[in-house]
Amino acid sequence: MRRKIVAGNWKMNNDLSETEALLNDLIAQMPSTHASVMVAPTFVNLFQAFTVLKGHDIEVIAQNMHQEENGAYTGEISAKMLKSVGVNTVILGHSERRAYFGETDELLVAKVNTALANDLEIVFCFGEELEDRTSGNHFSLVESQLRNALFHLDVADWKGIVLAYEPVWAIGTGETASPEQAQEMHAFIRKTIADKFGSEVGDEVSILYGGSVKPANAAEIFAKEDVDGGLIGGAALKAADFIAIINAI
Repeated sequence: MRRKIVAGNWKMNNDLSETEALLNDLIAQMPSTHASVMVAPTFVNLFQAFTVLKGHDIEVIAQNMHQEENGAYTGEISAKMLKSVGVNTVILGHSERRAYFGETDELLVAKVNTALANDLEIVFCFGEELEDRTSGNHFSLVESQLRNALFHLDVADWKGIVLAYEPVWAIGTGETASPEQAQEMHAFIRKTIADKFGSEVGDEVSILYGGSVKPANAAEIFAKEDVDGGLIGGAALKAADFIAIINAI
């Protein structure tokens, strides 16, 4: 059975006291769940989050990392640094990194390789812009993002990969792909992976949906056959909302 995952991407939100308060609220309200639960605070609060959550079933993950092991890259964070503070999973390829910081498929190849070389699990993000959806190019665009960044991998590498489909037009906009649209794309993604790496990889890889998931729509989206959970943005910043989404899976 594929792993179910609910991951909260906090983005550039929550200072230290706000981070501690939210984490303690999550601990107090955390339900019994079969899903893996993850939160991604800002870099400066990763170790404190790890400390607060030690002994609890919530994993602290990182929002990004640099592709080099070390060097003169002012302001950047390496895989080794993440590992040293208890982080074992990293989000790569988020649309905001692509749009605001110019991250290309070629750069993401290097980041993926470095993460895997350091035994970091990857939550790999991808998805189409609104113009791709309206023009009918959304399937080919998603396929190219997967092919360009991940098709160089070996079958064994996929044990360390979680996919996160995030239609860019639904991130932070209040718009959400319908459950049927999400399922259609997730089924396409699964087939694309299976065609390249075999049915076992295609069947086993977890594919998350991200894009304005909230308590009101989470259960309907998560009920779809090929949707294995969510990468949650704004709703992850409120403990009650995040817990409700966890309860929906």
